[in-house]
Amino acid sequence: EAYKDVPIVLGGIEASLRRIAQYDYWSNEVRRSVLIDATADILLYGNAERAIAEVAHSLAAGKNIKELDNIRGTVVIKKGPPAGWTEIDSTRIDWPGNIDKLPNPYEYQHNSKSVVDAAQTDINNSQVGLRQLDPDKMAEQIAALNPSDANTQLQTQGCPAQGIESEKVLDPNEPQPIRIIPMPLQNRSDLVDDEKVYVRLPSFDKVRKDPILYAHASRVLHQEANPFNARPMIQKHENREIWINPPPIPLETDELDGVFDLPYARIPHPVYGKQKIPAYDMIKTSVNIMRGCFGGCTFCSITEHEGRIIQSRSQESILKEIEDIRDKVPGFTGHISDLGGPTANMYRLTCKDMPTLSKCRRLSCVHPTICKNLTTSHKHTTNLYREARKIRGVHTISIASGLRYDLAVQDPEYVKELVTHHVGGYLKIAPEHTEDDVLAQMMKPKMSSYYEFKRMFDKFSKEAGKEQFLIPYFIAAHPGTRDEDMLNLALWLKKNNFEVDQVQTFYPSPMSLATAMYVSERNPLKKLTYKSSKIAIPRGIEQRRLQKALLRYHDPANWPIIREALRKMRKPHLIGGSISALVPDEATEKSRSTQRGHNPNARGAGKSFASKPAATGKPAVSGKSSNAGKPNTHTQAQKPAAKAFGDKFESAKKFNSQQTTKPAHNNRPAGKTAPAGKPTGKRPTPKK
Repeated sequence: EAYKDVPIVLGGIEASLRRIAQYDYWSNEVRRSVLIDATADILLYGNAERAIAEVAHSLAAGKNIKELDNIRGTVVIKKGPPAGWTEIDSTRIDWPGNIDKLPNPYEYQHNSKSVVDAAQTDINNSQVGLRQLDPDKMAEQIAALNPSDANTQLQTQGCPAQGIESEKVLDPNEPQPIRIIPMPLQNRSDLVDDEKVYVRLPSFDKVRKDPILYAHASRVLHQEANPFNARPMIQKHENREIWINPPPIPLETDELDGVFDLPYARIPHPVYGKQKIPAYDMIKTSVNIMRGCFGGCTFCSITEHEGRIIQSRSQESILKEIEDIRDKVPGFTGHISDLGGPTANMYRLTCKDMPTLSKCRRLSCVHPTICKNLTTSHKHTTNLYREARKIRGVHTISIASGLRYDLAVQDPEYVKELVTHHVGGYLKIAPEHTEDDVLAQMMKPKMSSYYEFKRMFDKFSKEAGKEQFLIPYFIAAHPGTRDEDMLNLALWLKKNNFEVDQVQTFYPSPMSLATAMYVSERNPLKKLTYKSSKIAIPRGIEQRRLQKALLRYHDPANWPIIREALRKMRKPHLIGGSISALVPDEATEKSRSTQRGHNPNARGAGKSFASKPAATGKPAVSGKSSNAGKPNTHTQAQKPAAKAFGDKFESAKKFNSQQTTKPAHNNRPAGKTAPAGKPTGKRPTPKK
């Protein structure tokens, strides 16, 4: 307010994910674009290096901020769309179709073949979206939607599908009207000018009132994420329009190196003094080797921020950063905590065919199957690991970023390299669920990929002479998850002897497809109509608590709510003292607690019940689910992690023997292991 002539530029991940009308979980409402609410001049989304440079250079050259309305990776406010452009109208999902003449029920049909042919034609038309608009009258229908063109024939080089030939071409020097084309015809005519076409999203007022239109807008936004074919989008907010320019062109390797090779201090700003900064402690010895993710997980917003195309640094730049960490980070112990990014194993994985990439609108390169045009060789990552281990002063390199195991199994050499040299006892991976229907809603691979990876993991661990374990992450209350699905997951955990400690419950984040599911109770991965079938949404607090409790079936505090749910599901056979039961009944719980002489609600009270030996005979392993960036708000008494392993390891045996004489000084939560290269008494010393 004091400096009205100073341009205000928004950026960062929060602004990036709120660039259009979006659902806000904390206020439980659809909010306007943050650009409108913040009363700023321009919003830069994504990592935005190109946009920052272009905006800065333009302002330095004397341009007004209002003139910068066509920079990729930016959002601006306009009074209306530019003249002469073609609009793809995507403000509705159910378009009017032809009204067929009602047949006379008493009329005798002489030629049954004609009935079959007519029905087949009807089916074919519905499959390509032509029932909604008559192809023989397309030009007339479009003209009806464009009153300004009523007295002028449309400019076209001919539309072969409709047999239309151009009779008059508009004078390009004259002011041209905005042409509107219904969404179903966007790919079926030559009426659009690829360089001057934009997509109109449903307005803020409509998506605020209509959940299905909200999901439709989210679907359209995700289909316009490829920088090589994305079109500008526009969305009305009251009497103003926000104009979303296409995503920026990805940085080349040398450009990305230039960003990471800047002379960073690698320590917190002096203003923090000696304060402990948990976020800094987590990342101070980790190295980001790439950005972007083509996985497409519906609960994740990485793609909407960093893009679907992988941008990778050069190996030389990465190795130089490791040396900088060694030389500049105070107290460096020789342990690099991560070589990764949004995903551990997408480094230099790209599309093999640029013409195909330039036309692709797939939401994921790996779901439901891995695209045949995707490079799946991990040779660059494998070589990077080998070269990084040679750096003087570095003795251990961990891989802490999430591993896309359906990709990893495509390259056994990479899995062997990872398991042999970069796993210090445990490797965290994220199946997220076990049930096919839920995994499909998440756009995650089926469990068959998990089993294939586990087979390789166990094989290469054995060859390396190391006993190592997989720690899986799971999500409760994800859209599309029924209580029965979570029960099946709990039974899988018990069968495989997993006891997950800190679990993640789904929370809607702005712009993610799972959030669109949460809001609309529909699946935006498919074409939406008002007749689209509903999906289960665990929305109520009691249901969300139950689904989380099922993930932690071994915790006695959760047994009452689980027992009540099992009885409602008519599955009382899962309650009792048998090995097939999920939780004990009240009498069994009370008798076992009395025998122990301690509080039945104390954590670990049901250990002998919950930790039945798995079929493999391997010890129970506790783990935690990923919840990046969110603190654990559940404070509970913790047990020494080594107790989960009995006397399997010599180090655990020694640790457990000490507990009989003195209390544990290091009360590490179950599932939280010491960093690789820093052996404690709780797990085997990792081999170098």
